[in-house]
Amino acid sequence: QVQLVESGGGLVQAGGSLRLSCIASGRTFSSYTMGMGWFRQAPGKEREFVAAISWSGSSRSYADSVKGRFTISRDIAKNTVYLQMNSLKPEDTAVYYCAADPTRWGSRTTSDYTYWGQGTQVTVSS
Repeated sequence: QVQLVESGGGLVQAGGSLRLSCIASGRTFSSYTMGMGWFRQAPGKEREFVAAISWSGSSRSYADSVKGRFTISRDIAKNTVYLQMNSLKPEDTAVYYCAADPTRWGSRTTSDYTYWGQGTQVTVSS
């Protein structure tokens, strides 16, 4: 089992920045060939892929809507995955979720991820 806890959300003006953190506990991802991902869900919309990172941290993938503005990274020693969000836009407003896939990295499909955090709210004002 893996437990994921997100933090770092909040209210920010358009053009601002936030850094989300996701701390993993239990069977930590250093013990798996595991992929980590960030997803988001806005009110009335389906949960969508934002970014993913491989177990080694050497491979990363981004949704087109955030490419060039968001950066995913991981610190295995701290069992933590980060999402640095710059140049935020009102359309980035959503609940952001951290997820873990024990069998692969890079999936953009929510059903491929076994473990999920509780989510953290990000609100971008115009």
